[in-house]
Amino acid sequence: MVEKSSKLDLNYIRNTVKAISDEIGARVIGSKDTIKFMFIAIVSNNHILLEGVPGLAKTMLANEFSSHLKMQFKRVQFTPDMLPSDIMGNIVFNLETRKMEFREGPVFTNVLLADEINRTPAKVQSALLEAMEEKHVSVGGTTHNLPSPFFVIATQNPIEQEGTFPIAEALMDRFLFRVILTYPNRGDEIRILNRDFKKQDTQTYIDPETILRMRDYVNDVYVSFEIKEYMVDLMRKTRESNKVYIGASPRTTAKLLTASRACALVHGRDFVVPEDLYYIAPFLLNHRLILKPEALMDTADSGVDAAFKVIDEILGEVHQPR
Repeated sequence: MVEKSSKLDLNYIRNTVKAISDEIGARVIGSKDTIKFMFIAIVSNNHILLEGVPGLAKTMLANEFSSHLKMQFKRVQFTPDMLPSDIMGNIVFNLETRKMEFREGPVFTNVLLADEINRTPAKVQSALLEAMEEKHVSVGGTTHNLPSPFFVIATQNPIEQEGTFPIAEALMDRFLFRVILTYPNRGDEIRILNRDFKKQDTQTYIDPETILRMRDYVNDVYVSFEIKEYMVDLMRKTRESNKVYIGASPRTTAKLLTASRACALVHGRDFVVPEDLYYIAPFLLNHRLILKPEALMDTADSGVDAAFKVIDEILGEVHQPR
């Protein structure tokens, strides 16, 4: 636990994040980068979307992450017949007190795994949107605040699979990152089979109070004027590209600023460097850019792969500050 002082111990933060990434990475093979993105998202008071086919340990990763933060964790399996009250909670009649009372739904937790979020219709998605954006839910005309910190890890099956609904654009924009999980390579898959499931590693923790203090400290991370100009030029380039139909909005520019500060903090720095932007930009932009049809037709890759290629081109075209 970080000492209660006016300044964070940045070395402690960097070493603890690395230790947690290593410990989880030993059990969930190939997850170290994803864990860093999860840290950046929760420190910047945002959420993360993991996309991939079933069986890639998304649930296990979310559970492991929450356990290292000593936070309450709940999982909701989204289905087409789900109602908003199944997530938010509802008002019931208490036979003992003879009064109506509110019973909390699974959204009242610190870390919520919204599993297969694109299998539920728009009405449930919009209810979750309120919780993610406002950090409260409204039931029966009364507002109920969610625990703090509140962090959503959502999973999504590839949209081509049967029985899925597209995620509403407003909800998609509330996810700071979309991380695409793929099948492990041959070496990693062998490592999965060789894991010692009985071995209990000594766990490293960051408590919720420290996460909240890191959130307070994010805005104090220094960003030079040149890097801010670089951020604006990157976002404007997405709107000018002949391969992009709709580019990044000014809100995305603001999210990039906050995320870059959180990225620096997670790496134990109190200042942002251009490499922070290179690290996070592809995963912050890939679900926010709408490509033109010709950009998709010119490649045999999927839409997601095409988006990453366009983002790489944009990053290469904008002059990087020193």
